[in-house]
Amino acid sequence: MKIIVIPVTPFEQNCSLIICEQTNKAAIVDPGGDVQRILDVVKQQNVIIDKVILTHGHLDHVGGAQRIANKLKVSIIGPEKEDLFWLESLEEQSQHFGFPMHTSFLPEKWLEEGEIVNVGNIKLQVLHIPGHTPGHIALLDEQSQQVIVGDILFCGAVGRSDFPRGDHNQLIRGIKSKLLTLPGATLVYPGHGPITSIAKEKRSNPYLR
Repeated sequence: MKIIVIPVTPFEQNCSLIICEQTNKAAIVDPGGDVQRILDVVKQQNVIIDKVILTHGHLDHVGGAQRIANKLKVSIIGPEKEDLFWLESLEEQSQHFGFPMHTSFLPEKWLEEGEIVNVGNIKLQVLHIPGHTPGHIALLDEQSQQVIVGDILFCGAVGRSDFPRGDHNQLIRGIKSKLLTLPGATLVYPGHGPITSIAKEKRSNPYLR
């Protein structure tokens, strides 16, 4: 699995372009904004987008999803259904963060723990890890040992839990039981900041000791 990280929005949110190099099929994860920048990268890579995947319902991760899905005529899937209230409140989120106005939408499909999402020959396993938001998911490719985690885990930090229905203890439990149990060489692609690894976070993340 090839992953190209595309920082978008004033929050420098890491949109990810997942590419199956065997089939040229691809998916866009968390297109938070800067839609033309994302589409330019898709064109440069000359890949076929077959879906948009959302890790959670915060505006900086979903703000460009509808425009991209409409432009490329693909479906939006994810996150887990407990984030419905976040997607229903995009207008309020837009006002709160000073973003251009975004209208609410629903994905074509919610994703659940253990579900497999296919991108070409890539099989992404859905990990439901609430705490930052109640419906937050991560996407694991066991074969290439890579995991896209949204705002669950960062290099040296963990996601905020002071949002509505956030839960710090639940977040830490989920990270320890579902992420830190992965092989140490697994690369971690967070929603903000640099790529890290499971081994590095187990060794030095102060929130996980």
